[in-house]
Amino acid sequence: MAESILITGGAGFIGRYVSRALLDRGDHVRILDSFIEQVHADRGADGLDSEVEVVRGDVRDPEAVTRALKGVDKVVHLAAEVGVGQSMYAIDRYVSVNDHGTAVLFQQLIDNPVKRFVVASSMSVYGEGLYRDADGKLVEDAVRRPRSGPDAPWDPTDEKGRPMSPVPTPEWKRTNLASVYAISKYVQERLTLTVAPTYGMEGVALRLWNVYGAGQALSNPYTGVLAIFAARLQNDQPPMIFEDGLQRRDFVHVQDVARAFLLALDRPEAAGEVYNIGSGVDRTVQDVAADLARAMGKNIAPEIAGKTRAGDIRHNIPDITKARQELGYETQHLDFTSDLVELAEWVARQQAQDRVSQARNELELRGLVA
Repeated sequence: MAESILITGGAGFIGRYVSRALLDRGDHVRILDSFIEQVHADRGADGLDSEVEVVRGDVRDPEAVTRALKGVDKVVHLAAEVGVGQSMYAIDRYVSVNDHGTAVLFQQLIDNPVKRFVVASSMSVYGEGLYRDADGKLVEDAVRRPRSGPDAPWDPTDEKGRPMSPVPTPEWKRTNLASVYAISKYVQERLTLTVAPTYGMEGVALRLWNVYGAGQALSNPYTGVLAIFAARLQNDQPPMIFEDGLQRRDFVHVQDVARAFLLALDRPEAAGEVYNIGSGVDRTVQDVAADLARAMGKNIAPEIAGKTRAGDIRHNIPDITKARQELGYETQHLDFTSDLVELAEWVARQQAQDRVSQARNELELRGLVA
């Protein structure tokens, strides 16, 4: 049976893919989006599906939210400021949009309840991922100590100074909120899982890893790392990588993420749960930068900064067993090389402003890079 779905932040990168997937199965889609310059400078509302109903407004505006919720069966909550580095100096903005915005949304849902509310959370809520120490013991609360010199390790060590190995991080690992962005996403998560059932709604949180694909905002220096690298390479500049480039991440295609949202909207067993959404394959950031350069036909090596950025973590790779077992989630984009070629072909048709140096200068001026 067709349903009416509201997607907050629906004009953004992920929102457009979720909209298309919902339309393809016959649902009615309404989006609420404020079309902020940092995210939408490249295209604004261009390219939105004509069948999508658009409500222009801020998620913090009760009147706009009330209009958007009218007649809605379920909500996908994507509206958020995104970026670990920027969150450490634009503190009021991130907390206002992400947390106050979610609070306003739930305030209006008290009188306009829906069946299910799915929020986009983030892998950043874990801080460092799960590790195994030299004795084989799992370590949930790994913390990196400040480096004492150029030869000091980048990776977390145990209490005896021995190196630890990253292992896939399951949902039961306790959180370690290392940035304002992470704090704000965790608040969104907890509001969803606390308030929704209080008023007869079902809440679900998806902790997303590094999402990539055609359509990402190339001129936003705080978006996903692959889009940032692509903007640099398109302008014949080297991708800028903090630390030594050997930090490991999981990159998940946006179409897989869109499918995960549909599963989270539908599966009865998802109510009240949190799920990791990634590809299940981890790579070093340095290797990913080199792979993308090859896909774009650029013989440009990345610039390794050798510096840390406030709020960043070393390794965090997902255990997606729970999503597989309970949601039926499976990664369909398994050929990363082919996906990068597809991304490169899309980037070649775009005009991207390289604002990465400007963003880095902002961080350095505030003492957030060391």
